[in-house]
Amino acid sequence: MGQLYMIPDKNRITETLELAKEYHAAFEYNDFFKPTVLDDRKKTEELISFYLKQPHDCSQDTMHGAFLDIIIHSEDPLIRQISEHRIQQSMDIARDMGLRGVVFHTGRLYGFRDEQYLENWLKTNEAFFRDILREYPKQEIFVENMFDEAPDILAQLAAKFEDEPRFGVCLDYAHASLTPVSGEKWMEALAPYIRHMHINDNDKVNDLHQEVGTGKIDWNSFDAGMRRYGVEASVLVEMKDLERQRRSMQYMEQHGLYPFTNK
Repeated sequence: MGQLYMIPDKNRITETLELAKEYHAAFEYNDFFKPTVLDDRKKTEELISFYLKQPHDCSQDTMHGAFLDIIIHSEDPLIRQISEHRIQQSMDIARDMGLRGVVFHTGRLYGFRDEQYLENWLKTNEAFFRDILREYPKQEIFVENMFDEAPDILAQLAAKFEDEPRFGVCLDYAHASLTPVSGEKWMEALAPYIRHMHINDNDKVNDLHQEVGTGKIDWNSFDAGMRRYGVEASVLVEMKDLERQRRSMQYMEQHGLYPFTNK
Protein backbone atom coordinates (compact mmCIF):
# COMPACT_ATOMS: atom_id res chain seq x y z
CA MET A 1 0.00 0.00 0.00
CA GLY A 2 1.03 3.59 -0.48
CA GLN A 3 2.51 6.03 1.98
CA LEU A 4 0.18 8.65 3.45
CA TYR A 5 1.34 12.28 3.20
CA MET A 6 0.27 15.50 4.93
CA ILE A 7 1.19 19.19 4.67
CA PRO A 8 3.21 20.30 7.71
CA ASP A 9 2.32 23.49 9.58
CA LYS A 10 5.52 25.09 10.80
CA ASN A 11 3.56 27.28 13.20
CA ARG A 12 2.12 24.18 14.87
CA ILE A 13 5.04 21.86 14.37
CA THR A 14 4.60 19.86 17.58
CA GLU A 15 1.00 19.00 16.68
CA THR A 16 2.06 18.32 13.10
CA LEU A 17 4.69 15.84 14.21
CA GLU A 18 2.22 14.13 16.55
CA LEU A 19 -0.36 13.72 13.78
CA ALA A 20 2.29 12.44 11.37
CA LYS A 21 3.44 9.90 13.93
CA GLU A 22 -0.12 8.75 14.59
CA TYR A 23 -0.77 8.06 10.91
CA HIS A 24 2.80 7.19 9.90
CA ALA A 25 2.62 10.07 7.45
CA ALA A 26 5.38 11.72 5.47
CA PHE A 27 5.37 15.45 4.64
CA GLU A 28 4.77 17.41 1.47
CA TYR A 29 6.11 20.93 2.00
CA ASN A 30 4.04 23.82 0.67
CA ASP A 31 6.33 26.54 1.98
CA PHE A 32 8.58 27.01 -1.02
CA PHE A 33 6.58 27.58 -4.21
CA LYS A 34 5.87 31.29 -3.87
CA PRO A 35 8.19 33.72 -5.70
CA THR A 36 8.51 35.82 -2.54
CA VAL A 37 10.13 32.83 -0.84
CA LEU A 38 12.16 31.61 -3.80
CA ASP A 39 13.72 35.05 -4.26
CA ASP A 40 14.54 35.48 -0.56
CA ARG A 41 17.56 33.28 0.07
CA LYS A 42 17.62 34.08 3.78
CA LYS A 43 13.96 33.08 4.16
CA THR A 44 14.52 29.91 2.16
CA GLU A 45 17.52 28.90 4.25
CA GLU A 46 15.63 29.59 7.48
CA LEU A 47 12.78 27.34 6.37
CA ILE A 48 15.14 24.56 5.29
CA SER A 49 17.04 24.80 8.59
CA PHE A 50 13.82 24.77 10.60
CA TYR A 51 12.53 21.59 9.01
CA LEU A 52 15.86 19.77 9.05
CA LYS A 53 16.14 20.40 12.80
CA GLN A 54 12.88 18.58 13.51
CA PRO A 55 12.87 14.97 14.77
CA HIS A 56 11.56 13.77 11.43
CA ASP A 57 13.14 11.82 8.57
CA CYS A 58 12.88 13.95 5.41
CA SER A 59 14.12 11.30 3.01
CA GLN A 60 10.62 10.17 2.00
CA ASP A 61 9.14 13.68 1.99
CA THR A 62 8.11 15.61 -1.10
CA MET A 63 7.49 19.27 -1.83
CA HIS A 64 5.29 21.23 -4.15
CA GLY A 65 7.51 23.01 -6.62
CA ALA A 66 6.91 26.37 -8.25
CA PHE A 67 3.74 26.33 -10.34
CA LEU A 68 2.33 29.86 -10.50
CA ASP A 69 2.64 31.00 -14.16
CA ILE A 70 5.24 28.30 -14.88
CA ILE A 71 5.20 27.60 -18.63
CA ILE A 72 8.38 25.84 -19.75
CA HIS A 73 6.81 25.18 -23.16
CA SER A 74 6.18 28.88 -23.86
CA GLU A 75 7.24 30.24 -27.24
CA ASP A 76 8.39 33.38 -25.41
CA PRO A 77 12.06 32.80 -24.46
CA LEU A 78 11.84 35.10 -21.44
CA ILE A 79 8.87 33.20 -20.02
CA ARG A 80 10.69 29.92 -20.65
CA GLN A 81 13.81 31.25 -18.94
CA ILE A 82 12.09 32.28 -15.72
CA SER A 83 9.98 29.10 -15.69
CA GLU A 84 13.07 26.93 -15.95
CA HIS A 85 14.78 29.03 -13.28
CA ARG A 86 11.89 28.58 -10.84
CA ILE A 87 11.90 24.82 -11.36
CA GLN A 88 15.63 24.65 -10.74
CA GLN A 89 15.20 26.71 -7.57
CA SER A 90 12.62 24.17 -6.41
CA MET A 91 14.93 21.27 -7.20
CA ASP A 92 17.82 22.93 -5.38
CA ILE A 93 15.68 23.11 -2.22
CA ALA A 94 14.66 19.46 -2.57
CA ARG A 95 18.30 18.46 -3.00
CA ASP A 96 19.41 20.54 -0.01
CA MET A 97 16.72 18.95 2.16
CA GLY A 98 17.34 15.44 0.84
CA LEU A 99 13.72 15.03 -0.24
CA ARG A 100 12.27 12.15 -2.22
CA GLY A 101 10.79 14.29 -4.98
CA VAL A 102 9.04 17.41 -6.25
CA VAL A 103 5.59 17.99 -7.73
CA PHE A 104 5.16 20.30 -10.72
CA HIS A 105 2.07 21.15 -12.79
CA THR A 106 1.51 20.52 -16.49
CA GLY A 107 1.00 24.23 -17.20
CA ARG A 108 -1.25 23.43 -20.16
CA LEU A 109 -3.97 25.74 -21.41
CA TYR A 110 -7.32 24.20 -20.50
CA GLY A 111 -9.06 22.69 -23.49
CA PHE A 112 -6.55 23.99 -26.04
CA ARG A 113 -5.82 21.02 -28.27
CA ASP A 114 -4.09 22.58 -31.23
CA GLU A 115 -1.84 19.87 -32.67
CA GLN A 116 1.27 22.04 -32.88
CA TYR A 117 0.77 23.31 -29.32
CA LEU A 118 0.47 19.79 -27.94
CA GLU A 119 3.46 18.50 -29.90
CA ASN A 120 5.55 21.37 -28.57
CA TRP A 121 4.32 20.75 -25.01
CA LEU A 122 5.28 17.08 -25.19
CA LYS A 123 8.66 17.65 -26.81
CA THR A 124 9.66 20.52 -24.52
CA ASN A 125 8.56 18.82 -21.30
CA GLU A 126 10.31 15.56 -22.13
CA ALA A 127 13.59 17.25 -22.99
CA PHE A 128 13.51 19.60 -20.02
CA PHE A 129 12.63 17.05 -17.35
CA ARG A 130 15.17 14.56 -18.67
CA ASP A 131 17.80 17.24 -18.14
CA ILE A 132 16.46 17.94 -14.64
CA LEU A 133 16.55 14.27 -13.70
CA ARG A 134 20.18 14.06 -14.83
CA GLU A 135 21.08 17.19 -12.85
CA TYR A 136 19.35 15.96 -9.68
CA PRO A 137 20.03 12.21 -9.56
CA LYS A 138 18.58 11.64 -6.08
CA GLN A 139 15.17 13.23 -6.60
CA GLU A 140 11.99 12.13 -8.36
CA ILE A 141 9.75 14.32 -10.52
CA PHE A 142 5.95 14.12 -10.40
CA VAL A 143 3.92 16.04 -12.98
CA GLU A 144 0.42 16.86 -11.77
CA ASN A 145 -2.74 17.47 -13.75
CA MET A 146 -3.79 21.01 -12.94
CA PHE A 147 -6.91 21.94 -14.87
CA ASP A 148 -6.18 19.65 -17.80
CA GLU A 149 -9.46 18.65 -19.41
CA ALA A 150 -8.51 15.01 -20.04
CA PRO A 151 -5.71 12.57 -19.11
CA ASP A 152 -4.49 11.60 -22.59
CA ILE A 153 -1.79 14.25 -23.06
CA LEU A 154 -0.25 13.69 -19.63
CA ALA A 155 -0.36 9.94 -20.30
CA GLN A 156 1.56 10.50 -23.54
CA LEU A 157 4.26 12.40 -21.68
CA ALA A 158 4.52 9.76 -18.96
CA ALA A 159 4.80 7.01 -21.58
CA LYS A 160 7.91 8.71 -22.96
CA PHE A 161 9.52 8.23 -19.52
CA GLU A 162 8.84 4.52 -19.18
CA ASP A 163 12.61 4.04 -19.10
CA GLU A 164 12.98 6.47 -16.18
CA PRO A 165 11.67 5.21 -12.80
CA ARG A 166 12.21 8.61 -11.18
CA PHE A 167 9.56 10.27 -13.34
CA GLY A 168 5.87 9.77 -12.72
CA VAL A 169 2.43 11.30 -12.63
CA CYS A 170 0.91 12.98 -9.60
CA LEU A 171 -2.79 12.39 -10.13
CA ASP A 172 -4.78 15.12 -8.43
CA TYR A 173 -8.07 13.30 -8.08
CA ALA A 174 -9.92 16.45 -7.03
CA HIS A 175 -8.74 18.30 -10.15
CA ALA A 176 -9.77 15.32 -12.26
CA SER A 177 -13.26 15.44 -10.72
CA LEU A 178 -13.75 18.92 -12.18
CA THR A 179 -13.42 17.70 -15.77
CA PRO A 180 -15.92 16.06 -18.15
CA VAL A 181 -13.90 12.83 -17.81
CA SER A 182 -14.73 10.60 -14.84
CA GLY A 183 -12.18 10.02 -12.10
CA GLU A 184 -12.20 6.34 -13.00
CA LYS A 185 -11.24 7.13 -16.61
CA TRP A 186 -8.42 9.37 -15.39
CA MET A 187 -7.15 6.57 -13.21
CA GLU A 188 -7.45 3.98 -15.97
CA ALA A 189 -5.50 6.14 -18.42
CA LEU A 190 -2.74 7.06 -16.00
CA ALA A 191 -2.53 3.95 -13.80
CA PRO A 192 0.80 2.66 -15.16
CA TYR A 193 2.45 6.00 -14.43
CA ILE A 194 0.92 7.20 -11.14
CA ARG A 195 3.58 7.49 -8.44
CA HIS A 196 1.98 10.11 -6.20
CA MET A 197 -1.52 11.50 -5.64
CA HIS A 198 -3.30 14.53 -4.21
CA ILE A 199 -6.76 14.13 -2.72
CA ASN A 200 -9.32 16.48 -1.19
CA ASP A 201 -13.01 17.06 -1.71
CA ASN A 202 -15.06 19.60 -3.66
CA ASP A 203 -18.50 20.30 -5.13
CA LYS A 204 -17.35 19.05 -8.58
CA VAL A 205 -17.50 22.65 -9.79
CA ASN A 206 -14.70 24.47 -7.95
CA ASP A 207 -11.34 23.40 -6.53
CA LEU A 208 -12.29 23.89 -2.88
CA HIS A 209 -9.77 21.67 -1.02
CA GLN A 210 -12.46 20.47 1.37
CA GLU A 211 -11.76 17.67 3.80
CA VAL A 212 -12.35 14.20 2.40
CA GLY A 213 -15.96 13.07 2.72
CA THR A 214 -17.57 16.51 2.91
CA GLY A 215 -18.06 17.19 -0.80
CA LYS A 216 -19.50 15.42 -3.82
CA ILE A 217 -16.59 13.19 -4.85
CA ASP A 218 -17.47 9.48 -4.75
CA TRP A 219 -14.71 8.10 -2.55
CA ASN A 220 -15.90 4.51 -2.82
CA SER A 221 -15.39 4.82 -6.58
CA PHE A 222 -11.93 6.28 -5.93
CA ASP A 223 -11.00 3.36 -3.69
CA ALA A 224 -12.38 0.78 -6.11
CA GLY A 225 -10.42 2.31 -8.97
CA MET A 226 -7.16 2.31 -7.02
CA ARG A 227 -7.54 -1.39 -6.33
CA ARG A 228 -8.97 -2.31 -9.74
CA TYR A 229 -6.08 -0.75 -11.64
CA GLY A 230 -3.43 -1.79 -9.15
CA VAL A 231 -2.25 1.74 -8.37
CA GLU A 232 0.31 1.78 -5.58
CA ALA A 233 1.12 5.43 -5.04
CA SER A 234 1.79 7.73 -2.14
CA VAL A 235 -1.23 9.89 -1.24
CA LEU A 236 -1.22 13.47 0.02
CA VAL A 237 -4.29 14.63 1.96
CA GLU A 238 -4.05 18.09 0.44
CA MET A 239 -5.44 20.69 2.81
CA LYS A 240 -3.52 22.94 5.14
CA ASP A 241 -5.06 23.04 8.59
CA LEU A 242 -4.40 20.12 10.87
CA GLU A 243 -7.99 19.64 12.00
CA ARG A 244 -9.24 19.05 8.46
CA GLN A 245 -6.29 16.78 7.75
CA ARG A 246 -7.08 14.72 10.83
CA ARG A 247 -10.79 14.46 10.01
CA SER A 248 -9.93 13.43 6.44
CA MET A 249 -7.60 10.70 7.64
CA GLN A 250 -10.20 9.51 10.15
CA TYR A 251 -12.82 9.35 7.40
CA MET A 252 -10.46 7.41 5.12
CA GLU A 253 -9.54 4.99 7.88
CA GLN A 254 -13.15 4.46 8.99
CA HIS A 255 -14.24 3.71 5.41
CA GLY A 256 -11.19 1.64 4.52
CA LEU A 257 -10.20 3.98 1.69
CA TYR A 258 -6.82 3.63 0.03
CA PRO A 259 -4.16 3.64 1.40
CA PHE A 260 -5.96 2.16 4.41
CA THR A 261 -6.96 -1.50 4.39
CA ASN A 262 -10.53 -2.45 3.61
CA LYS A 263 -12.58 -3.62 6.58
